[in-house]
Amino acid sequence: MTDVDWDSKTVIGNKGAVPKVTKNKSDLNAVRPFLFAISCVADEKVTAGGNKAHQGTDHQRIAKLDRENEVAPPAKIAPSVGRAIQDARMELKLSQKDVAQKINEKPSVLQDYESSKAIPNPQILGKLERVLGVKLRGADIGKKLEGPKKST
Repeated sequence: MTDVDWDSKTVIGNKGAVPKVTKNKSDLNAVRPFLFAISCVADEKVTAGGNKAHQGTDHQRIAKLDRENEVAPPAKIAPSVGRAIQDARMELKLSQKDVAQKINEKPSVLQDYESSKAIPNPQILGKLERVLGVKLRGADIGKKLEGPKKST
């Protein structure tokens, strides 16, 4: 046992160094100057080589691209169509509720069509054309529809 080297040691089952987790404000305040220095270096790299006078234009260019890519709102019913629906309904002496029941829609839908606030739906327009007997699509809006052609 005399040849044992007491200066060397063997450690079994030791875990590696675990990073320290900040648990109070003093730990965070001690590191804060380093974080500021890192963020400044990152900002310099982002703006490096750029013209200082035109730094704000990047945001303006992005905003302009966003405006160009905006989707236009869908088209509404033309006022002439709404007026034709209303005139034909009054001529038949029907209320909005009566016409709405005949086309199986809510009265608010018909109200939106008459006030030109609705987005045009070809199915609803077709139903209205049949019930009111008035053309609501294409040319000659408001013109009376001709009945089915009789074969001789």
